[in-house]
Amino acid sequence: KKVSKMDENKIIEIISQGENSAVEFKEKNVKKESIAKEFVAFSNSYGGVLMIGVGDQKEILGVDSVFNYEEWIMNIARQNIIPAITPIYEKVLLDDKEIIVINIAKGKNKPYQTINNKYLIRIGSTNRVASQDELMRLYQQSGFFHYDLNGVDYTSMTDLNLTQIDKYFQRYDIDFLSESENEKLILLRNTDIMTSENQCTVAGLLLFGINPQRRLFNSSITVAMFKGNEINSELIDKKTIDGTIDIQVDTAVALINNLIPEASTIEGTKRVALSKNFKTIVFRELLVNAVVHRNYSILGSQIRIFIFDNRIEFKSPGRLPNTISVDKIRAGVSYAINPVIVKFMENLRYIDKLGRGIPMVCNEVKKIDKSINFEEQGEEFCVTLYL
Repeated sequence: KKVSKMDENKIIEIISQGENSAVEFKEKNVKKESIAKEFVAFSNSYGGVLMIGVGDQKEILGVDSVFNYEEWIMNIARQNIIPAITPIYEKVLLDDKEIIVINIAKGKNKPYQTINNKYLIRIGSTNRVASQDELMRLYQQSGFFHYDLNGVDYTSMTDLNLTQIDKYFQRYDIDFLSESENEKLILLRNTDIMTSENQCTVAGLLLFGINPQRRLFNSSITVAMFKGNEINSELIDKKTIDGTIDIQVDTAVALINNLIPEASTIEGTKRVALSKNFKTIVFRELLVNAVVHRNYSILGSQIRIFIFDNRIEFKSPGRLPNTISVDKIRAGVSYAINPVIVKFMENLRYIDKLGRGIPMVCNEVKKIDKSINFEEQGEEFCVTLYL
């Protein structure tokens, strides 16, 4: 069909940019196996647009007008991809030639694979088979696998702070330190602090470890303050916060409050604030969300807090789960990537069980006429508070 002028201009603009992480061109004689691979890679990544009848050099080649591309495409989406997807199909006219434009959404049922059992992801303008780590992250996003339940190699009960664990169990009227070694192990296994193989779980080490970063590299928070609004501005201060994640949150909140002085003036004998600042509870909630929902299988990254003159950025490793969007986050919908960590942080009163945290943050931001932004940036999730 003929598209409207605005749609036509948009398609021309997409073609002019060439192939990239969200755009792929195919000629009319493309094989269905090739189409299936593109569908899988886009679905496992951030979605994208596939155009048939466009050459690699961005030339408009067109397709056979008598061939039923729509039925062919929909059959590939249903029969050649596991699980099946539902792309949006459109035939458009450019330079008196018909081309096919197919929109593939970011998948909600990751990981996707071809009928030949290939799990593909999109990297730049090419597709490649997902590595073991990447495939594990896809399963995490789907909820089929929870990394925080994994045992940590070379750990045992000696890596845990038994005094802190005793303090935790006291609220349930359990005298942990008085139990026999065997009963202690049973308690630690039943609460997912340790595995059946007597290793500390990721969650157990992060909540009760003596030195979690010894085995879980980069499971830390870095706070950096810049003089200016760009990442290449002068670095004023930088600190890395280690320890268990509750200690990390408390320390990071105190540090942020200390690094952001409130503009004020003296009126008579009183100091009066010139501008409204964010409440401590806002920083605390965003930090708790970062430590609870980050992807701890990404060992090369830390949670990073960047303080600029005009904003604060909270960057947490890992993408949003399949079923969660930014709009759902604002509405208070959440999904536990790390359910054991969530359980402990709820019991330690760091998390509101009713899911009111982010809506509260958005409300507090609105009260003082500031703004907040939630965004996926590659393999990170970023929350920005504008000062």
